[in-house]
Amino acid sequence: MAAKTIEQRLEQLYKLQTIDTRLDQLRAVRGELPMEVSDLEDELIGLNTRLANFNTEIETFKEQIVANKEQIRTSTELIRKYKAQLDNVKNNREFDALNKEVEIQDLTIQAAEKKIGEVDRSIKLKEELINDVQARLDEREKDLENKKQELKEITEETEKEEKSIQSERESALGTIDEKLIKAYDRIRNNFRNGIAVAPILRAACGGCFAKVPPQLQSDIRQSKKIVICEACGRIQIDARMAGIEDHVEEEVKPKRRAVRKK
Repeated sequence: MAAKTIEQRLEQLYKLQTIDTRLDQLRAVRGELPMEVSDLEDELIGLNTRLANFNTEIETFKEQIVANKEQIRTSTELIRKYKAQLDNVKNNREFDALNKEVEIQDLTIQAAEKKIGEVDRSIKLKEELINDVQARLDEREKDLENKKQELKEITEETEKEEKSIQSERESALGTIDEKLIKAYDRIRNNFRNGIAVAPILRAACGGCFAKVPPQLQSDIRQSKKIVICEACGRIQIDARMAGIEDHVEEEVKPKRRAVRKK
């Protein structure tokens, strides 16, 4: 098989570029929907995690209430026991000791009751937060469902055409040297618009609009070597290869006719 000329390689690269541009335009129909769906899914994970944490905290609070109620029950039983013993004391020392124990258990009960009140308030606060998070969760779940449905409808509309263009792209890749494909992909990934191969328009790069020196313009027209834009790094091709008439030449022709009239 005869080696491909530079011109043939450039033509194949530009064909690949036009295919990729069509794919980009088709996928652009989906807009930001895929990203919005992904963001909503991440947000739902976060909201569910918050709900789980709040519920875990409430369970911990409830365990604290049970423990404090048990402490109150134990202290109440001890107070009853100590008061019963007061009827049988033999001296002031025993009397004072038992009263001291009753006082300690009273304080223990008060502390436990205070703790129960604090924990009850904490539970109510967490329940309010849960209600707020649950309301947001319900809202975001509806948003996600709507976004997914919208994305599904758009995808179904464009899926057949995308597969056709993707098949065309695979065929085009088979005609291009692997080294060139890697360079093309690397350049393409550097730009949001995905343009890696740009025609020269009005003596400027069609990608970044930087002026192209006359000598490079000549090299590009002759298609004897691959020229990279000095400003943006895109592969440059002659406008005619892209099926575009050079506007500079269109402007020059009237001037020449005007000269002949003199």
